[in-house]
Amino acid sequence: MEDMVPAWVDGNLTPVGKLEAHQRGLRHKAVSVFVLAGDAVLIQQRAAGKYHTPGLWANTCCTHPLWGEPAEACAVRRLEQELGITAVTPVWRHQAEYRADVGGGLTEHEVVEIFTVEASRDLPVNPNPEEVQAVRWMTRAALIAEIAEAPETYTPWMRIYMADHAAAIFGQGG
Repeated sequence: MEDMVPAWVDGNLTPVGKLEAHQRGLRHKAVSVFVLAGDAVLIQQRAAGKYHTPGLWANTCCTHPLWGEPAEACAVRRLEQELGITAVTPVWRHQAEYRADVGGGLTEHEVVEIFTVEASRDLPVNPNPEEVQAVRWMTRAALIAEIAEAPETYTPWMRIYMADHAAAIFGQGG
């Protein structure tokens, strides 16, 4: 069930292949993590080989839980698999739902559990090149400005998070 995600089909939660969920635009579970250091956010550039949104910038980590996997366990697992980040404790911040065209005839209709991790900028990060081609720290103000200037360089969900959910993710100041 490694490539199966929990998706709602005919009102019932059902294991569905991740690619199929995106091809059919099925509403399904997801997890996103923002690693924070004060007012800075660790963002990632998706690997060129990803099947959708390759090369675009996104939050620290985003994925789908395995069938039966708790969201927090998923966050911990993917931080390690994508970025080599270990020994952190994600804190649940918010649930968001969005639907977005991610290109290539694929649609994400996600119900996302969003977590934050407090860290320092010297947090050891070792990106998996199959998942991530680059990482960088940005202040939230610089991130908001860059998304406004070049939205096409960011994933649809990152633009949605920053436009509609920043206050819930980062606290009242957004």
